[in-house]
Amino acid sequence: MAKLIELKGISKSYDGEKVIDGMNLYIRDGEFITLLGPSGCGKTTTLRIIGGFETADEGSLYFDGVEISDVPAYKRHINTVFQKYALFPHLNVYENIAFPLRLKKKPEDEIKKRVSEMLKMVALSGFENKSVSTLSGGQQQRVAIARALISHPKVLLLDEPLGALDLKLRKDMQNELKTIQQAIGITFVYVTHDQEEALSMSDTVVVIADGEIQQIGSPTDIYNEPKNAFVADFIGESNIIDGVMLEDKRVRFSSHTFDCVDGGYEKNEPVDVVVRPEDVDVVAPENGMLTGKVTGVTFKGVHYEIIVDIKGFKWMIQSTDYVAPEATIGLFIEPEAIHVMKKSKYSGKFGDYSSFSDELDSLSDADTAEEF
Repeated sequence: MAKLIELKGISKSYDGEKVIDGMNLYIRDGEFITLLGPSGCGKTTTLRIIGGFETADEGSLYFDGVEISDVPAYKRHINTVFQKYALFPHLNVYENIAFPLRLKKKPEDEIKKRVSEMLKMVALSGFENKSVSTLSGGQQQRVAIARALISHPKVLLLDEPLGALDLKLRKDMQNELKTIQQAIGITFVYVTHDQEEALSMSDTVVVIADGEIQQIGSPTDIYNEPKNAFVADFIGESNIIDGVMLEDKRVRFSSHTFDCVDGGYEKNEPVDVVVRPEDVDVVAPENGMLTGKVTGVTFKGVHYEIIVDIKGFKWMIQSTDYVAPEATIGLFIEPEAIHVMKKSKYSGKFGDYSSFSDELDSLSDADTAEEF
């Protein structure tokens, strides 16, 4: 796929605080790309710069090889679906979808044909005369998508469009959005803080923190090969432990030396080690590479979430087998389950679950203080 959008050295500050710092990114034609990160990381600002609703302080924005940094939003071949949908309550479904074509003074026959096509695509045929205020959240979202697509943009920007929906409807709409994108073949640029959404829908995920891109890759690459401790922690659950790379394919952590599949590090280089909770086997203590005491067990439906204290570090394990609290268990970790990462500014901030209860307590205290 050819490059369609390119950001070169994009920076943006508000009130002297930099929210995007020298971002370089390209987006390919026909790609479903997701900007993923926590609140305040700069992902929505990036989307708004692409859409023309914000202007970068530094850098250049290109569309199909032509710089469009100074081109106003209405002249870009880009439409946006916002979280609140921004439908017109005084217009019915048909007129909401037809609105962009009426602005362009298209013939009535063409409007009728294209609205009918859009209604069919978003599975709302027969809803033409309904008031948008009577529709469900998912139906309103589909009207907003149809209205954004009817003028045949080359790019659709979606700013957390599922945020107002309940969990089941969100999952249904994830599938529908991906189906629509594949059917029409245009570029979708999607913003979310929801990791599951990003992994399940995207061709490419861009993980952003502190205004900087941390990693770009396919969902499987992002999950299986995180670049640093932030990515490993933000994308799913992770045990992130201080380690030392003794030599290629040999790493030491938690007072044990393990075989692994990574190489290319200096001998005895300090590293971060990631082990996903689902990749740890619970075994008898005498058969374990590591042993620890179970400090918590939570049933999650398809598995148990087990917290294990190993030399003061709290590991999270996910297992379909029940383990009793206070039990001593062994952990067995295959070489392929161990992922070694370079140290970064995020090292030491994630991966130990010992502070989880304390964090909840402090949040609860803060909420109580605000109430009174």
